[in-house]
Amino acid sequence: MTELQLWLRHEARTTERRTPVVPDDARRLVEHGVELTVEESPQRVFPIEEYEAAGCRVAPAGSWVSAPRDAVVLGLKELPDEPAELTHRHIFFGHAYKGQPGAAELLGRFAAGGGTLFDLEYLVDDSGRRLAAFGFWAGYLGAALAVLQHRGRLRAPLVPTTKAELDEILKPVDADADFTGLVVGALGRSGRGARVAFATAGADPTCWDLDETRDLDRAALLRHDVMVNAVLATSPVPPFLREQDLDAPDRRLRTLCDVTCDVGSPLNVLPVYDATTSWDEPARRLRAQPPLDLIAIDNLPSLLPLESSTDFSAALLPHLLDFGVTGPWGHCLDRFRQAGRAYGPGKGDHLDH
Repeated sequence: MTELQLWLRHEARTTERRTPVVPDDARRLVEHGVELTVEESPQRVFPIEEYEAAGCRVAPAGSWVSAPRDAVVLGLKELPDEPAELTHRHIFFGHAYKGQPGAAELLGRFAAGGGTLFDLEYLVDDSGRRLAAFGFWAGYLGAALAVLQHRGRLRAPLVPTTKAELDEILKPVDADADFTGLVVGALGRSGRGARVAFATAGADPTCWDLDETRDLDRAALLRHDVMVNAVLATSPVPPFLREQDLDAPDRRLRTLCDVTCDVGSPLNVLPVYDATTSWDEPARRLRAQPPLDLIAIDNLPSLLPLESSTDFSAALLPHLLDFGVTGPWGHCLDRFRQAGRAYGPGKGDHLDH
């Protein structure tokens, strides 16, 4: 690997406490010759002193905009609105290739500045399997919050916690009534996490995956009390829920958690809401009678920042050590080029540095 300048940026979103590289893995990067700069961040779960002790350089929050041109800027969630032109190579979850709100603007910024997006969602092996993901923790938290909401024990605003603390709250108590749960996408990472949370809550959910959703039985879906959607659609499929389903007279469904949060995308399998929910207001009532509550938080794993960051960083580390334009990173680059061609001849063909 040629010498890599990696710039770990502060996350602009105030509720984002995760990091793609934890201090222990930062030390390994430095030991392998990576020049790693870490921005100060008041909300990151790991203090900056731990990165300093690992041999990292420290920079002020937001200083990536003036980082050396060859630096690769690493983050997780969305960039701030400025600068208008993105000149660096960036690694983060861009959510820009499925027609999501703001996708065209983001790709336009890369086209204007000549930079490159290595979208972590497309860091995959040759079979298309994702190599670094927060899916397990997203599913676990989605199901946990759905159960707590259904039991009337979800308190707002949400605050980051640990798995041990959350499990203690999630365990059933004598006053809890039985309920039926459904996990859609049960065999994937998120689905597995959701099943673990349901088990902790004392529930044995119905588990659906490709076979069950290929010819969806919506009436059966609506007969469950709590549903967790963990399906990440990659091509258009018939929606799992429609507006008319919410008004079905025999609907038993009372709590719906959409882990995927593809709101605004043509690939959205739950087109029954038009905005995500938040840490301040985690649940939104979609129907008053009978009640139906929605949870759709797009950074769920940040509620368990220590556990989720540690797992993700361990998965990402070997690929950062092998950063380049071939292999898994080549898949990211190919997808970016495809999207970039929408902005004119050759726009998606630059390699940038």
